[in-house]
Order: sequence, then C-alpha cells, then structure tokens
Amino acid sequence: MKIRTILPPKGRDYRLDVLRGFANWAIYLDHIPNNAVNWLTQRNYGFSDAADLFVFISGYTASFVYARMMLDRGFTIAGTRLIRRAWQIYVAHVILFVMYIAEIEYLAKRYADPNLENEFNVAGFMANPADTLYQGLILAFKPVNMDVLPLYILLMAVFPPVLWTMLRLPNLTLAASFLLYLAARHFEWNLAAYPTGYWYFNPFCWQFLFIFGGWFALGGSIEARPLIRSRAMLWFGFAYLLFAFVMTMAGRFPEIGLAMMPTWLFDAFNPNDKTNLAPYRLLHFIVLAFFINRFLPRDWPPLQRPLFQPLVKCGQQSLEVFCTGVFLAVGAHVVLVEVSGSIWMQIVVSVVGVALMTAVAYYRSWSKAADKKKSPPSAIARTSG
Repeated sequence: MKIRTILPPKGRDYRLDVLRGFANWAIYLDHIPNNAVNWLTQRNYGFSDAADLFVFISGYTASFVYARMMLDRGFTIAGTRLIRRAWQIYVAHVILFVMYIAEIEYLAKRYADPNLENEFNVAGFMANPADTLYQGLILAFKPVNMDVLPLYILLMAVFPPVLWTMLRLPNLTLAASFLLYLAARHFEWNLAAYPTGYWYFNPFCWQFLFIFGGWFALGGSIEARPLIRSRAMLWFGFAYLLFAFVMTMAGRFPEIGLAMMPTWLFDAFNPNDKTNLAPYRLLHFIVLAFFINRFLPRDWPPLQRPLFQPLVKCGQQSLEVFCTGVFLAVGAHVVLVEVSGSIWMQIVVSVVGVALMTAVAYYRSWSKAADKKKSPPSAIARTSG
C-alpha cells in the first residue's frame, strides 16, 4: 500500500522540547494543592491543561521518531522499538510506584498524619499489600497523581499497528480514532481501576489526542495549513479561547460565576470533564495547537538560546523529569501542610522543585552524552593487549 504521509524534516524540533519541558513543570506545580504558583500554568485559563499537552506531544514524538524507522527498517524493527520504549516507561512507572508509596508512608508516620494515606489513595496498600502491589503492576491500581504514565504505556504498546496504518491511510486512521473517542463517550467505555472505579484518564478517549499528535506530525499540520492560517480560524480561535477563559474563571470562583451567568451554562462546563476528554476541552487544545503551529515557527532562533535551555533539557529528558516531579510534589504538599502554608513557602517549594527537576535533566543529558563517547583507539589497543 502506498505511503501517503509527509515525514517531518530531520533534526530536532525545539518547539517540542520547550513545550514538553513546560508541561513537566506545570504538572509538578499543579500536583501541589493550595499552591499559588500553579496560577502560572495553563489549566487556570482554559479547558485543557498540561496533561493534554503531554499526551499530544507524546503522540507527535512517537510518530516523529518511529515513522522513519518503520519505513527504513521495516515494521518489525520499529514495532519492537516502540514496545521496548513502552517497557522502559513501565519499568520507570514501577520504580516510581514503589518509591511513591514508601515516601507517603514515611511522611505519614513522620508527621503522625494517617490522612496522607487516604489523600494519596495508598491506604489500601497497607491493608492488603500483596494484592494491591499486583494490581499496581498490571496498572489497575494507581495512587493519586500517577495516572499519566499508565496511559502513556498503554498507548505506546498498541501504537505499532496504528503507526503502520497511519503511514498509509493517515486521515482514515484519524477518523477511526475519533469514532472510537465518540463511541467511548456515548457507551461509557473505560478500563476498571482497583479497588473500585475506572481509569482517571479514559484511554479510549485520550487515545484520540495521542493519535492526533501523530497525525499532526506526519503531514497533518501541512494538510490543515489552509485552515490554520485562515482569517476565520484566527477569529474563531481567539473568541473560543476567550470563552474558555471566562468559563474557567467562573469555575474557579463559582460564587461570582453563578451570579454572572445562567446555571445551565455554568453546569455545562463545570466541573471540567477531564476523565473522558470533554469535546470542549479537546477543541480548546486543538485551537492552541493550531495557534502554536501558526505563530511559533520550527526554526524560531530564540528557542536555542540560553533562556530556553532549562525547558529544552527538561523536555529532552522528559521521563526522568516527570517521575522526579511526581515524587517531589508529595514532599512539597506535606511541607505546605505540616511546616508552613505561607505564600513564601509556596514559592520556595515550587522553585526548589523545578530547580531539582532541571538538575536531573542536565545530569541525564550529560550522562547520556558521556555514555555515547567512544574510547580512543589507543585505549582499546591497550585493553585488548
């Protein structure tokens, strides 16, 4: 079957690194309750948030990296590399899972606050550790704030045949993904969680954002360029972003929102349906993606300047930075609850957390570069002799 996609140019797209780095920072800040600094993140000004950005870029990057490999080296090689990447993410998730529970249990005992176990949904682990651990290993049990990686693992694991199809029938693949999204919302499909309930990120719905990212990378942005650059899209986009801002502010301050607008309108957008990726949330993100594509060119020189380097590094080492942020957010929350909840302490835990995440990114970048350096021929000769 004929290949019908347009592969992106070779070379690093620093827009992806900067945006993914920002998403990691924002996820950390958003995971700290009662933190004034998280007013800097996008979730307070529209329907979508950093999780949407993270999933979209993950789909974009997976297609960007593995599509060319699939064409050059075949489905089997690229498919196994995707599965291997899913396995790497799974291993990171398991390590974080164990460390996360241990951290919460230690802090709960250290500050004599057993409510932390319930707050982070790990109390069941203490009551039934063997079964809970097993459910965690099969991704059914997820403590609070550990929902993104299981979604990412699942989407990467099933992506090989989707990518093969997308290379040949990109628009049909995107349409099929959208139909699955609609069916999941209509029939309320989701995966069961342990001990009760369902996945916080419904994979049958969130898969569309992942596939949309892949489609966007493989020529979708070029195909949609007339729409993206049209005057109608410009005005509609600005109007919709303004509407989303107003509705989000109404949700943040309901006493004012309910006084300013009809109840039926307020209730239509509050609370924001994140689990099933509400259509208004999806549309909000698509508008943002179109605007970024329109106003932020791939070769924009400032993206490679020192000002953006911390974000670039955090985006390039996304998995390690994300796991570090999830782990640190628990400690930051406990500091605000048990030590001080002042505005200055909120700023301190936010800045220190982001600094530590950035330090991890720089270390991993340096470590990977060091591992790639080859030994000099003289050293190899001496070793062999």
